[in-house]
Amino acid sequence: MPEIYFDNAATSYPKPESVYETVYKFMKEIGASSGRGAYRRALEADRIIYGTRRKIASLFGVKDVSRIIFTANATDSLNLALKGFLKPDSHVITTSMEHNAVWRPLKRLQRERGIEITPVQCASDGTLNPPFIPPFFEKQTKGGRGDLADAIKTNTKLIVSLHASNVVGTVMPIKEIGQIAKEKKIPLLVDAAQTAGVYPIDVEELNIDMLAFTGHKGLLGPQGTGGLYIREGIELEPLKEGGTGGESILETQPSNLPDRYEAGTLNVPGLAGLGAGVSFILSEGVPKIRAKEIALTQHLINKLSEIPEVRIYGPKDAEKQVGVVSINVADYAPEEIGYVLDEVYGIMVRTGLHCAPCAHRTIGTIERGTLRIGLGYFNTEEEIDYFVQAIKSIIRKVK
Repeated sequence: MPEIYFDNAATSYPKPESVYETVYKFMKEIGASSGRGAYRRALEADRIIYGTRRKIASLFGVKDVSRIIFTANATDSLNLALKGFLKPDSHVITTSMEHNAVWRPLKRLQRERGIEITPVQCASDGTLNPPFIPPFFEKQTKGGRGDLADAIKTNTKLIVSLHASNVVGTVMPIKEIGQIAKEKKIPLLVDAAQTAGVYPIDVEELNIDMLAFTGHKGLLGPQGTGGLYIREGIELEPLKEGGTGGESILETQPSNLPDRYEAGTLNVPGLAGLGAGVSFILSEGVPKIRAKEIALTQHLINKLSEIPEVRIYGPKDAEKQVGVVSINVADYAPEEIGYVLDEVYGIMVRTGLHCAPCAHRTIGTIERGTLRIGLGYFNTEEEIDYFVQAIKSIIRKVK
């Protein structure tokens, strides 16, 4: 029985061989902490951390590498951005497709700081609806520039949006949102958990003020790695204080970046592996990676569309989504189908609510969830064909 991994929306697998080799080499031959010594191995750890920071800055069009803050994952980054930025009684605009990594911190801030939240309603395929129609900043009639712009109030302090849905893959119009945010002088925070490494991102071009990313998905690094880009002029209160390896005489956290937000020993082995993953992406090129993702996703959508018992959620257009496809099969529970796929066919998928109940309410699956296929760069059309045949076989057997 083959083993086919279709859960790349949760964690990418496999990684490039260079990622495994880099982590192992660091653990075996270096092993020192970054910023904690002037001896050779510690300095090599410093070099590795800076190298990874520089590669990520290059990938996202960031000019000042110190504005890249390392965290444990995108959730860590979003908590830092939201809790470190929002003051009491602030108004926040977000979308109805958000992951719990955004929604739960916002709800806590609502309880504890009295912030006001406006989630802009998306369409049932996850798209921000109504669509943005240029010119974006002139007052238009209903169906013009959309609910997001109309939601802005005098106390709106932040717009936060995921870049692509982890449930149905829908890509949000971040460039248009960024234009609105810039024109209204409201900072924009983007959750790039599903797009970093597989979709072009330039923080200057898109007018992104803060970008949260994780290392273990499209960036092809290990778990326990991630980061936050913070535009110059954005001030966040640190969520934690402690050792940074520099300015140890101070009784307060240093003000310089990245030390202000990187208290404690960094995950140097993981960040070394992340650097190797980003090197692979820069070598292959995001356009090539995106093109393969589009081809695989459209192939999967086309094949599944031929099965009457399968319902596909989302845009059903690979140009408008990342490699995430959610389905349900007739009236069967997604968990039952997922179990059979694993046990009988060796296919690994995700089932349930995918940590995003807001998104499931939007697409109409809050009661049952979905079966999610998360495609990655190392998947093939042959694997997709095998999966589709497995779905057909399951349907025949349970009829």
